[in-house]
Amino acid sequence: MSDLNSRERVEWPARAVVTAGMPYGNKPLHFGHIGGVFVPADAFARFLRDRIGAENVRFVSGTDCFGSPINEGYRKLVEAGEFDGTIADYVLANHERQKATLEAFQVSLDIYEGSGIGHAGDVHQMISDQFIERLHESGHLKLDSTLQFYDAKAGTFLNGRQVQGHCPVQGCKSEHAYADECDLGHQYAPVDLIAPVSTLTGTVPEMRPVENWYFDLPGFEDFLKGYVRELEADDEVRPVVTKAIAEFLAPPVIFVKNEHLEEYEAMAAELPPHEFRPAEGNKQSFEIEFASIGERDRARDALAAAGLRFRTSKTLVPFRITGNIEWGVRAPVIDGVEGLTVWCWPESLWAPISFTITINDEQGMPRTSWRDFWCSDDARVYQFIGQDNLYFYGVAQPALWEALRPGGLFAEGPDSQMRQTTLVANHHMLFGKKKASSSGAVKPPTGEELLEHYTPEQLRAHFLALGLDQKSVGFSPKPFDPDPAKRDDPRYADPVLKEGALLTNVFNRLARSCFYEAQKNFDGCMPLGAVTPEVRRRAFEALLDYEERMHKVELHRVMSVCDEFIRWSNKWWADGIKAAEASEDADARRQVLVDSFYLLRVACLLMHPVVPVGCEKICDYLSFDFGDFFSWNYDFDSNDELCPAIEIDAGAHRIHELPPRFDFFRKHESQYK
Repeated sequence: MSDLNSRERVEWPARAVVTAGMPYGNKPLHFGHIGGVFVPADAFARFLRDRIGAENVRFVSGTDCFGSPINEGYRKLVEAGEFDGTIADYVLANHERQKATLEAFQVSLDIYEGSGIGHAGDVHQMISDQFIERLHESGHLKLDSTLQFYDAKAGTFLNGRQVQGHCPVQGCKSEHAYADECDLGHQYAPVDLIAPVSTLTGTVPEMRPVENWYFDLPGFEDFLKGYVRELEADDEVRPVVTKAIAEFLAPPVIFVKNEHLEEYEAMAAELPPHEFRPAEGNKQSFEIEFASIGERDRARDALAAAGLRFRTSKTLVPFRITGNIEWGVRAPVIDGVEGLTVWCWPESLWAPISFTITINDEQGMPRTSWRDFWCSDDARVYQFIGQDNLYFYGVAQPALWEALRPGGLFAEGPDSQMRQTTLVANHHMLFGKKKASSSGAVKPPTGEELLEHYTPEQLRAHFLALGLDQKSVGFSPKPFDPDPAKRDDPRYADPVLKEGALLTNVFNRLARSCFYEAQKNFDGCMPLGAVTPEVRRRAFEALLDYEERMHKVELHRVMSVCDEFIRWSNKWWADGIKAAEASEDADARRQVLVDSFYLLRVACLLMHPVVPVGCEKICDYLSFDFGDFFSWNYDFDSNDELCPAIEIDAGAHRIHELPPRFDFFRKHESQYK
């Protein structure tokens, strides 16, 4: 393998946006937010900066400032006397806490603001107005009167989180279903919620009509079917993405309990045209399939009036754009309809555009520069999300983006037409063996609590090695084990520290050995010169394997490449220096150090997205510029290419002196006890 182009290289965009979802502004970040979304997104964004240049990457996110979960969280705290500020104060306090946690985990966002905070909030209001007005101009919005829950005892309409019941979607196992959405992301009409109860008074709420704007999502069924076929043909798209989207593209079905078969048969002729499918095997329901959502809804009303028990399938339904709660992004006045706010889900889909514009504004770039990142053929947007949110990002968002063709977001023609994004969806990060939720019985540790027991780099390495792109995986930190016997037993290994050992032992040993050998026998200089061909070949293989896996965002395989390469590099050093000392061969001693410093450089480049602080510390002690040292734009023939001609002629590069017993990667203080 003579050079890095000896096999076909993957292609990278000229510019990229990386987004990491938007946590609600009603709580701190727990391990699922951090390890399941933000750390993977950060590692990928850091890699892209090294690969295509930091100026060509925007890593954006922020607090979701609006929505019923925030209203409800604020209301409960105020009623309990635990908060006495405004709801804006409440959101800002949570935002600042989230931001501090992300910084503590070394998440390098270019912007982390909020959909209602400062300049970002102003930009987001402008973008929201533009989005909704353009959707209306293109004929894809409909004003519809629908039924909303009303608490007669409290004398108020209820927001989405002030109603709880059982999810009506067939097969859903959610423990928390709200007005029109369960916590697993399933959408349904409020009238379908099973056993609704008002969280304000504990009474059964009434249904009263309200008017809101809806996006014609069912009208994009053919587009979405073509879109999902394209995704299925791309081997880099995760199966969880295509599977989740396809589930919503099936014809609408009603599942009726077998005990109601005779009653159904008596009224079947009165229902809209449908296909009957009897229950198979041990299934408890038979199915009736309809050609359209309208026909299904008419049948649903008839079945409900007759007292039959049923559930509905996932299918395309009109996507709500506005809502009736006061705390929200103001909806534009259209056709004289006033006083509405934007539902938090649609505005969170275009919030990354708002954040991109905001950070470009801060950098003094033209307002139109957002198009270079969101609309250009040579740019890509990577959206890191949890699998629960695939309905919004994989179904609703692509249809919304398509709805603005051909005029684009600002009616400026194709130049402002958003390209479809790349969805990087992770499976659930379980707490032990159970799905953790801050609103459930199993309370997950917050980011701050984890940092009381682990270093950020130990946690980052562990999170990235879990393989969440493949399946749901348990996170089992020993200090939080519910079994005290395991928690306090020194014989019980902490699974979180597996990857940390690579850092604190192997990687640390390789780096320290190089520095101390240079200080002891080479006058505090890194020797320069040609690298042993086997070392160069092994480095090239690692670089190419790593790049291919990073292109697929297979971060657990990226970690495997790093693990194997660092261990190989450390062994090359240990075996080489042992042989050189045994033979008292000065040339062999010099060559093994040339090789090992080269291997250390490659290892730092590979690990920089994973554990940036330690790698940058190595770079600093090596006395290299960060921009050069962490760039992929080199031939990687030797370390000479990083040095000026005068050092190359001298065959040595001056490095900083490393103090005795220095650690580039330390354990957490609690682990030294």
